[in-house]
Amino acid sequence: MKSFHIDENDPRSSWEKMVAGDWYIADDPEIQQAFRHALVETERFAGAYTADPDAAQEVLRGLLGSFGEGAHVRAPLLVDYGTQLHVGAGTFVNFQLTALDVVEIRIGKNCQLGPNIQLLTPIHPLELEPRRQGWEAAEPITIGDDVWIGGGVTVLPGVSIGDGAVIGAGSVVTKDVPPRSLAVGNPARVIREL
Repeated sequence: MKSFHIDENDPRSSWEKMVAGDWYIADDPEIQQAFRHALVETERFAGAYTADPDAAQEVLRGLLGSFGEGAHVRAPLLVDYGTQLHVGAGTFVNFQLTALDVVEIRIGKNCQLGPNIQLLTPIHPLELEPRRQGWEAAEPITIGDDVWIGGGVTVLPGVSIGDGAVIGAGSVVTKDVPPRSLAVGNPARVIREL
């Protein structure tokens, strides 16, 4: 967890600080506008998905940071902004992905993500007063190629999951998972190589 420290002379906008993973306050108008845009687009995606699941994927091409060829996401999808979420080619994402993409979330190629997965990048200060003031930051999440993540998994800020790894259903991933390994539990622990 990164320690709380702010530079009063930092000239960057709140949005620039946010996407860099630095401490910021989310009530900035630019951030709120991006959040509202994501709400509208995810609702549009959900409506389009009901009519034609394959055609609805085009909505995601305009919302997400990148969306690979042959990828498929089932609605509903919940994001903070969408622009920081990247989904690799051939990846399948089941119902109800929550991707709090304050900073980049990268999902590799040919991954399988079960339902009700949470990918959570935000962090908050341990100190009470900065939390009351609304300060937050974030750490990126990276999921390699050919990863299978079971239903109900939570991946915490700053975690990387290596290529070919499998995460058991219901696990809470608090630290990096090496390539081609099976991790399960809360907190998730590697129980064997694959």
